[in-house]
Amino acid sequence: MEEAKKVLKDNNIKQVLCAFSDVRGILQMFSIPAREFIEGSVFENGIGFDGSSVRGFKSIEMSDMVWMPDTSTIKIIPWIEDPIQKTAIMFGDCYEAWGAEIADCDPRGFVSKGLEKKLAEKGMTAVFGPEIEFFLFNRIDPTSLKWDLWVSPNGGAGDSWGPPRVMPESDEVNSGKYIIRPKEGYFRAPPEDTTVEYRNELVHYLELLEVMIEYHHHEVATAGQIELDFKPKTLTDVGDAFYLYKFAARNVAEFYDLIATFMPKPIYLDNASGMHTHQSLWEGTPFEGKAVFADPDDEYMISQTARYYIGGLLEHAKALTALCSPTINSFKRLVPGFEAPINICWSPRNRSALVRVPMYLKKPSAIRVEYRGADPSCNPYLAFSAQLAAGLDGIKKKIDPGDPLLIDVYELSPKEKREYGVGELPTTLRDAIDNLASDEVLQNALGSHIFDAFMSLKIDEWNQYCLYVTPWEIMKYLDI
Repeated sequence: MEEAKKVLKDNNIKQVLCAFSDVRGILQMFSIPAREFIEGSVFENGIGFDGSSVRGFKSIEMSDMVWMPDTSTIKIIPWIEDPIQKTAIMFGDCYEAWGAEIADCDPRGFVSKGLEKKLAEKGMTAVFGPEIEFFLFNRIDPTSLKWDLWVSPNGGAGDSWGPPRVMPESDEVNSGKYIIRPKEGYFRAPPEDTTVEYRNELVHYLELLEVMIEYHHHEVATAGQIELDFKPKTLTDVGDAFYLYKFAARNVAEFYDLIATFMPKPIYLDNASGMHTHQSLWEGTPFEGKAVFADPDDEYMISQTARYYIGGLLEHAKALTALCSPTINSFKRLVPGFEAPINICWSPRNRSALVRVPMYLKKPSAIRVEYRGADPSCNPYLAFSAQLAAGLDGIKKKIDPGDPLLIDVYELSPKEKREYGVGELPTTLRDAIDNLASDEVLQNALGSHIFDAFMSLKIDEWNQYCLYVTPWEIMKYLDI
């Protein structure tokens, strides 16, 4: 606490943005003058708020809650230089009335920290490294529909026109100069890649926020799809870093008059944004203790424990999809033909499998498991915790994942998939939440309140979608 006060004093901070997440994964913030932390009692007593106004938290008759700061997370927002506006950001946990106990509706304090504590009691730590992809658009007008031939010559109502769609404006498509064609953006160089200066500036600010970037690049899709990968962190810290990443990405985009969107599939018939998640278990301190997933004598450098962990991920994959790819739009990503991880199997090196074991560096500290079924629309505290709970269940029950598939799973026929025992992820949000509804392991990881709230929110989302009449339907069926 004293160190946090010193940060506020020494840097002349005027305001503190207090952060937490709702059940959906939307970042929530409110401001408290720094004076109240330095001279007042906010560090000791927290601040009260209305939990009934936060999605998935409380009903109105139980609405009083308390936000308690996590002083270890305080950061100065580096792009704000105006002395009047000088601001810090700090994450916190949400408590019940009187600040008596952690609230069971708080994804960070109850789910993520709770699971981390249980793992620590066994002398273990989990580390996660998500690869977060997103798009940069000049602008996008959801009221403006376009009919085009560019990517969809046979996608319409039986004629040569594609179906109507909302198409973002992007210098990579609309500049009249160079064009990055759909699915041809991976590792493109400037000037075709228009995002380099933005990425460089974002890296600068993220590292000032202690989110250390390992590398960054243009991704496969056109219209400004990019990825910046940061160094792995422990379970709750990686959830905080996820939100700092999004927060910085959107604010830096404002400097360039751009829009940063983490919507998984904003462009019809081009690649979508995923969040492949690397994870490992450690006895003791990460990268210094014992690498639980490593076995130098194994063909793929992975231990039997890692195989059981993979078995747990595969066993719970259908239910995990509800938490890791939790929007209607997520399932426009999880389709064949766009490098999406729809096949429930595992493999070393192989990006057509749902679970991959990367083979870049042959040393124990580099051995990890990559789960490819998540996207950046998720609540990170829930999605990472659910993956960990699934993997730990695999270890506990010694779930055998079977032999790895060393072939391109996308090329297998349905008959061959059945022979190899390869399942598929759910194809709709409704299918995914139905699978979550029968998965006791993930329900226990969430707790009954968050499970019920999440299911209610997602069923409502699905029902809204089912009732909506789309422009595609008007075009397809008006003359029926």
